[in-house]
Amino acid sequence: MGQPWNTFVEGDNLDVLPRLGQPVDLIYIDPPYNTGNDFAYRDDHGTHAAWVAMMRPRLEAARGVLAETGAIFVSIDDNEAAYLRLLMDDVFGEGNFLAQVVVNLNPKGRQLGGGFATSHEYLLVYARDARSTVLDATTTDTVDERDFPLTAPDGRRFRHLPLRNTNKKFNPVTARTLHFTIWGDPDSGLVRTAPFEGAVEIGPVFGDGTPAVWRWSRPRIDERPDDLVCRRVKGREGERIDVFQRDWLHPGRRKKLRTVWLSEEVGSTDTAVAELKAIVGHVFESPKPTGLIRRILGTMPDDVVVLDFFAGSGTTGHAVALQNAEDGGTRHCISINSAEPTRDGSNARNAGLLTVADITRARLRAVAETVGGGFDDRGGTIEP
Repeated sequence: MGQPWNTFVEGDNLDVLPRLGQPVDLIYIDPPYNTGNDFAYRDDHGTHAAWVAMMRPRLEAARGVLAETGAIFVSIDDNEAAYLRLLMDDVFGEGNFLAQVVVNLNPKGRQLGGGFATSHEYLLVYARDARSTVLDATTTDTVDERDFPLTAPDGRRFRHLPLRNTNKKFNPVTARTLHFTIWGDPDSGLVRTAPFEGAVEIGPVFGDGTPAVWRWSRPRIDERPDDLVCRRVKGREGERIDVFQRDWLHPGRRKKLRTVWLSEEVGSTDTAVAELKAIVGHVFESPKPTGLIRRILGTMPDDVVVLDFFAGSGTTGHAVALQNAEDGGTRHCISINSAEPTRDGSNARNAGLLTVADITRARLRAVAETVGGGFDDRGGTIEP
């Protein structure tokens, strides 16, 4: 076996990041949230300012080690979401913003205190360079074969999609070359770009009869005529003839990720606690579920170097090992955590885990033993 799947470095991330000595492809962090305890000043502005002052140099250091093709994902709650968005815009550039995902980590909603029962957090996603990032915001996980209700004679499933572009931003004025007529026979279903016996001439129109454009060019229609079908349909003005694409369900088909991730898709805080408890005990409050990180991993190639410099309980390293074991990938995760003492009387302290770094180390070691992939504990060093 080559490089271990997991490497752990103990230390202050601000000290460790400049000494990494290698670019990373994907960064995920779950930084400490500003609950008003660690960053308490006399007024709200001071509280936010202290949190931002803590985060800025760390994000700048992170950008320095992130590959040009890489991306960064940052978990955050409502307290600092707006400030983090502005900070990320400043450090990574507004043009490299990719998404602000809502993650439904607490489906029951937080019941303590007054106000609303908060059931979500956010995930801010930025590219190092949006023009060259290899991030693929699609997944196979959310493709539902029930969305493809039709079956071809050879058993393949498909659905009909209008060949006309249903977005009114695309019209004969904005997309002139895609406004042309084609010929189709609604009885045989055949579609061609030139007249043929039994065919009628068909122009692209919206449901209200106004001119539209096709999604395919003439050459593409000529290349794939068997993926098109001419049908009679009922519209606002009565029956009309239109053209549809046969959209096939094929192995490995992917679908764009939505910007709301549900707990049944990526896990919840409860499932995350159960995961951690099963491997090292209930020794960390509010860990992230491995399913969340595995969805993030799915947006990048299977050989990336992953960095988590607020490693917490070690969820990112655990997720990397699980994903490698499942798909044969060769991802490598570098986890960084400080030796901040655990609280007196806490489950972690009672279990002999004297620092937060001890929790990370214990989990990643247990992951290596149960999932595989090896574990390299660098202590406070990062040299080979």
